Amino acid sequence: MPDTPFSHRQPRTWLKIAINAPVAMTDSISGFLADITECGVEISAPEVDATEPANRETITGYLSDNEERADKELAIKEFIKQLPSQFPGMSAPEIVSNHIDEEDWGKNWKKHFKPIQITKRITIKPSWEEYTPSTDEIIIEMDPGMAFGTGHHASTRLALEFIDACFHSDTQAPKTALDVGTGTGVLGMACALFGADKVLGIDNDPDAVVAAQENNQRNNLEQILTITNQDLTTVQEQFDLVIANITSNVLTELAELLCQRIAPAGRLILAGILKGDQEQAIKKTFTTLELSHLATSYEDEWASLQFSKN
Repeated sequence: MPDTPFSHRQPRTWLKIAINAPVAMTDSISGFLADITECGVEISAPEVDATEPANRETITGYLSDNEERADKELAIKEFIKQLPSQFPGMSAPEIVSNHIDEEDWGKNWKKHFKPIQITKRITIKPSWEEYTPSTDEIIIEMDPGMAFGTGHHASTRLALEFIDACFHSDTQAPKTALDVGTGTGVLGMACALFGADKVLGIDNDPDAVVAAQENNQRNNLEQILTITNQDLTTVQEQFDLVIANITSNVLTELAELLCQRIAPAGRLILAGILKGDQEQAIKKTFTTLELSHLATSYEDEWASLQFSKN
């Protein structure tokens, strides 16, 4: 395996945008930032003086330093500028941005990635850490490279919990699965390890495809799981289980295609959705397409929804 996530291309730079805002604004800001950056956001309590009120959070996102960056950065600033009018009496958010060298970022985050138990059956272990599993514990060994999805993010955990339930409920376990926007491949690998006969993971991000293929090989799952950059429009088969952990606007755009890929009586798991307005909009969109809503689970400000095909 290569020891760098950049063996297939030159490293890029990213614009890191950190927005310090009142807690009441977090959902609005994180939803907008997730949509415009098209990746996950980080939410943390800022370091403040003990004399300052602890009612603010920092929402952090990353913009790729390409031709769209300037327009997206301006859109973020305009969005933040109008927020105080929606939250009367609250202080305005503060934005701090700086450029991050991708190569250094790709190396430095590793010290924070430790084995993590996601469900009672799934533990994700970085490739450089030693870990002894307990009985009936499934280990997914991975190196995320520059892809999204280590299992630490709430949306990934929520999706994995639903996947676990699908394979260990009273209903028939899925034999085939499709993971749309596979990222590191973690959701597809979980399906393969739980007993699916055939799994397809697709992603339009070259970094994600490289990372997922290497993780797939690392876990010896190539005979079950196939990782490609195939577009969803070209996928013809139907699957017992379809999973998509991507932003809500993309889920809405792909709604009809996702539903078409579900086999009769199959399941759909959606994640990457903020609870509240996004959650309700996604639920309405997919039930309108004649899916039955089975369950919604939550962690912090994130929601994951499960549907079945009628």
